[in-house]
Amino acid sequence: MRRLRFFCFSVTACGLLMFFLSGCISAGSSINPRFYMLKQLEDNEVVQKFNLPSGIITVIGPVAIPQYLDRPQMVTQEDKGMIDIAQFDRWGESLDAGIARLIIEDLNLMLPGGTFEVFPCNFAIPLNYQVIVGVIQLDCNLKKELSLVAQWSIIDANTRKMLLTKRSDLVQAINPHNYPGLAKALSRAVSSLSAEIAQNLSILANQPKKILQNEQS
Repeated sequence: MRRLRFFCFSVTACGLLMFFLSGCISAGSSINPRFYMLKQLEDNEVVQKFNLPSGIITVIGPVAIPQYLDRPQMVTQEDKGMIDIAQFDRWGESLDAGIARLIIEDLNLMLPGGTFEVFPCNFAIPLNYQVIVGVIQLDCNLKKELSLVAQWSIIDANTRKMLLTKRSDLVQAINPHNYPGLAKALSRAVSSLSAEIAQNLSILANQPKKILQNEQS
């Protein structure tokens, strides 16, 4: 009887030890996710600036993205048209929020005379313009390049009339050919989009009586 009890105790102890060790091995071998954010241009890069009268307040957003991009994981395209969803390379914030944030950061540099708010904001603020951005397509091939297609509009915040609508087709090489390179390439593409928005905001603000409608780039 004592031998049986000792045998049962030994089996139980060995089982617990193996369970504990397997948990340690699994925890030690698991891969921690890597998170990325969109960033402004480097300090040593030239930023084009545009004239905007002081006191102009613009709200940026909403920014809409395709459903297949509305996820934490970074999404890339393969040569055969299939998409690949990275399990361990993710955005540090929702992609639509990241694009809106970067546009505001860029506009603060490109249009130093203006004030920019993120949508939704306090509409008690005397807004002048609203910029709405819709990402139509975002193709990222790690072996090649990134293609960003966006349709965006500038709206008079008081009359709610559309003053301008444009389509921007932007291509940016991915270098290096990895996920950090992808984040950098998308940051550059968004900054190019910001420059187009800044230029047109400057034109509208300095020529308030001239309304441009349905202009296509």
